[in-house]
Amino acid sequence: MPKNSDSAPVIIVDDVHKDFKLRHTHSIKETFLAAIRRKPLTTDFHALDGISFEIAAGDAVALLGFNGSGKSTLLKLISGVIRPDRGRVLTRGRIAGLIEVGAGFHPDLSGRENVYLNAAILGMSKKETQARFDEIVAFSEIEPFIDTEVKHYSSGMFLRLAFAVAIHTELDILLIDEILSVGDEPFQQKCLARIREMHAAGKTLVVVSHDLDMVSTLCSRGVLLRGGEIAFDGPSKEAVALMRA
Repeated sequence: MPKNSDSAPVIIVDDVHKDFKLRHTHSIKETFLAAIRRKPLTTDFHALDGISFEIAAGDAVALLGFNGSGKSTLLKLISGVIRPDRGRVLTRGRIAGLIEVGAGFHPDLSGRENVYLNAAILGMSKKETQARFDEIVAFSEIEPFIDTEVKHYSSGMFLRLAFAVAIHTELDILLIDEILSVGDEPFQQKCLARIREMHAAGKTLVVVSHDLDMVSTLCSRGVLLRGGEIAFDGPSKEAVALMRA
């Protein structure tokens, strides 16, 4: 789906800055020696440095860049998991984020209980979840383990259940960060098919992935990050070509 420039933005990223402290010591002994030698214990890492862009309703946008470029940090800011140090991130509509495998799940609860917990986090009522529970479990393909504590799940099982819950919510914006790299290929293709259906229905997609071929076909727009700054914002195929250059 091409970018709809006439739509009001559902995501606004305005002059966003985000820094992190990188520790250089990992033990009490190292910390003590560093203090004696007056060496810095941390350094500042500028993950994002003045990022600004907008995403309209119905857009499919890939956030691209090499490791450390800031794309995952940016996705977490859009999801609301973290906040910017400066600038602002505004969103409109219900957001479902598949950002980290197992995020939003309680390890001591069963898969069944975590379906209700995760759905509640995503804004669904208990009644809504009950109505869609069978569909969620069927899509996840882990029905034999649905009453097992999720601390015994593999990363692939986490993915299946998290994705199944997310796509059965009344979402407006879907955020995906490398999560489709987990799990077997048939399930990945099943997930991609459902993502394409959701986009065709007008949902907004923001995707982070190192699978450049996949994002260039799934997303019409690519935002390429380098060193915490936007190096390119335009057609996804051009953004991918710049990464490969």
